[in-house]
Amino acid sequence: MNRKLRMGMVGGGKDAFIGAIHRIAANMDGLIELVCGALSINPEIAKDSGKSLFLPEDRIYLTFEEMIKKESELPADKRMDFVTIVTPNFAHFAPAIMALDHGFNVVLEKPITFTLDEALQLKKKVDETGLTLCLTHTYSGYPMVKQARAMVAEGQLGKIRKVWVEYPQGWLSKLSEREGNAQAAWRTDPKRSGKSGSMGDIGTHAAHLAEYVTGLQITDLCADLNIMVEGRALDDDGNVLLKFNNGARGVLMASQVAAGEENALKIRVYGENGGLEWAQQEPNTLLAKWLHKPTEILRAGGNYTDRLSSYATHNCRTPGGHPEGYLEAFGNIYRNFALTLSTKLNGGTPTKEMLDFPSVADGIRGMTFIDSVVASAQSELKWTKFGS
Repeated sequence: MNRKLRMGMVGGGKDAFIGAIHRIAANMDGLIELVCGALSINPEIAKDSGKSLFLPEDRIYLTFEEMIKKESELPADKRMDFVTIVTPNFAHFAPAIMALDHGFNVVLEKPITFTLDEALQLKKKVDETGLTLCLTHTYSGYPMVKQARAMVAEGQLGKIRKVWVEYPQGWLSKLSEREGNAQAAWRTDPKRSGKSGSMGDIGTHAAHLAEYVTGLQITDLCADLNIMVEGRALDDDGNVLLKFNNGARGVLMASQVAAGEENALKIRVYGENGGLEWAQQEPNTLLAKWLHKPTEILRAGGNYTDRLSSYATHNCRTPGGHPEGYLEAFGNIYRNFALTLSTKLNGGTPTKEMLDFPSVADGIRGMTFIDSVVASAQSELKWTKFGS
């Protein structure tokens, strides 16, 4: 196969934020082209969005059911190879399961589904079909996050003892969902977002980052969830104590009422020999703090193959000193997914660097985290087993 992968999209019309981000990321490396879409539940927005993206009129669909069915009936050299789903949480499962049933690979926004049961059903379907599902936990796409993970895996820090991860935002400091903010409206609505607000939206990112960087798994947690803005239906703030499967301890904070903050995701990991610190708002820098020598400042750069891991340099697009950020991190997830899928379609075996993107297993961990945090917050017990 010597061509671009063909992508369809569910959701992400001109009235949406994240759809445009996905399209930019998918287009970044010239490996993918958008060929069809069911871009909105509003027929007029669906049509206008498709036209603005120069899609053929016969491949601008009004429902995901129509798109998946009609695409599956096209010749193999015309139909889409995979579908990207960028709808609100409650509308993830149905198009994903139908796509898999019709032989299409899937890229899916997080959290993976509305409930843990749906996530488990998706995993079963992925296993049955042998198809590929990619979950867009964006922050794992940053080169210096991958560098941190590689350093921990190589044992440079020694046994991990402590993990701090925080994700403060301020955009929900007021009751924006009642002031015409469409993003706030669905994210704070239990019927569309799920059983948790801030912890489901950004706390899952923090939990995934903690497990991704350390290679550990959360086994127990003690959670405090809060609604700080009067009249809100879901938590907008939370704090969680964590236990990991090697005995390490952690602290996770996620808040969307930290007035003045933007997207201040930050992680610190400490082992016997030193620690690592990375912040999303300064993503090209990784601090390595050592017990018996000065702190090192590691910088992203595709030309730094002599000092960075293959995972980091594989995901750098420019030489050191040329800033790369959120869009590039998103693009790295799409590129690794595309390289994996193309290699499989050609009968090859993807490299370990290609396979380094979040999967359905990460989605299940995320949904289990949400369930466990909510259960812990509602319990009088100090600790709740992860998954109970």
